[in-house]
Parts: sequence; structure tokens; C-alpha cells
Amino acid sequence: MSLKEKWARLIKILKEMQGVVVAFSGGVDSTLLLKVASDVLGKNKVLAITAVSETYPKEELKSARKIAKLLGVRLRLVKTKEWQNKKFRSNPPNRCYYCKKELFTILKKIAPEENLNWSADGTTKSDEADFRPGSLAAKELGVRKPLLEAGLTKEEVRNLSRKFRLPTADKPAAACLASRIPYYTPLTEEKVRMVEKGEAFLRKQGITGNIRLRHHGALARIEVDAEAFPKLLAKREEISRYLKRIGFTFITLDLEGYRTGSLNEP
Repeated sequence: MSLKEKWARLIKILKEMQGVVVAFSGGVDSTLLLKVASDVLGKNKVLAITAVSETYPKEELKSARKIAKLLGVRLRLVKTKEWQNKKFRSNPPNRCYYCKKELFTILKKIAPEENLNWSADGTTKSDEADFRPGSLAAKELGVRKPLLEAGLTKEEVRNLSRKFRLPTADKPAAACLASRIPYYTPLTEEKVRMVEKGEAFLRKQGITGNIRLRHHGALARIEVDAEAFPKLLAKREEISRYLKRIGFTFITLDLEGYRTGSLNEP
């Protein structure tokens, strides 16, 4: 199916939905979905919901608010409570299921209150190849995936985002802060804050692209794109000093560079 055909299918899907509550993270996928839904259905038939939690970076929240304002779409912030769930905090491989179930349950409650027919998220066709336990929560609660239903891949979403000049077109992939901590290592606010502070510091040092600070107890494992290695190594003293100050003892650079789901590797 061509991109033109997929685009036409997406428009048809959204028109049939008539109204939608969108799980909005401010990332490339949910931003495109929000943009297209508001164009097709009208802004009064679309509501963006952004979850505020311990695992959602503050900078991402600022970005989501800015993008929603740019698009002229209503945005509601909701405080999610997955942190109160012991199963979530125990950090099993299906951790994302508990987080998404919490968020999607809220979406399903808000949708009828706003006289909107559906809830949806920004899952794409490319996401099917990744390990995504949250998809089960979406299936259980009837949350739609218009981009996936239309057959759009991540790269096609980026291409369409460039066409519409969306600020997220080339934004690196993001994931919740809990994804930086190995499975079965209990989640704590201290660990999550260390990760958030560390990644923010790396960006302030001019490191761009994909950045992950993996928390292995006393050891910090930095994943960045291979192209960023020279800049990171040039700043190694400042980076090491800062990361030790916030609680790490050993600072390492992963020579394989950034890759999706490295904590899923054997």
C-alpha cells in the first residue's frame, strides 16, 4: 500500500471515529495523530490527554504543552497512579502493561464525559516488531490505534510530520524513565530522578539525538548515537563529575551505542 493510500485510509478511519480522546506524549507519533485528528474532526471533537507521573520527564511535559498550544488543541493533564501499584514498582518485563492500563482506564472514563466516541494512541505499524506489553492494555480497554490501522510506519509518520512542518518530525524516540532500569530491579523515585537529571545534563553538554542513561545500581551506562561519541568523550570529565555527584560511582559509555530495547537483550 502506498503512502497516499495509507493517508486516505487514516482520514477515513478518523472520520468514522467522529470524536476522539488522544493519549498525547508530545512524541512524533501522537503529535501527528493529534494534528490530523483535529484537522479532520475539528478541535471541539478532539481532546489530548497527557499523563503526569514520576516516570514522565519534566522537559517532555513542557514540550507536550507547547505542542498542544501550537496545534490549538485542548489539552488535559491527568495524574496517573501506577506508582502506587506494587506490581508496577517491582519492575517486571510487562511493567508497561500496568502503566498503560492506568492511563487508558482514565481515557475511557473521560471520553463519554466529553461526548467523544473513542480513545486512541499513537502506535504505528513499526511498533509491532518491538516488545510492547502496553498493547494488551489497549486491546482490553478498546483503545484504537489509527496510525497502525492505516498501516503507517514510523518513518512514514516522520515524513508526514515534515510535510506538515511539525516540530516533532525529527525528534528522537522517547520512553518513560522506568525503561532505563533493568527488569526486576525495584523502581524508586531516587533512581528515576537520577536518570532524569543525568539525561538532562547530557543534553546541556550538547549531546543530541538518542540518549539513554541506563541505571545499573552504582554503574551508569550511557547509550547515545555513535555520531555523538566524539562530543561525549570530549566532555567526559564534566559528565563523570556530575553523574558521580548525583549518586553513581562508575560511569561507562556503551560502545554499541543507542539501540531500542537494549534492556530486552539476553
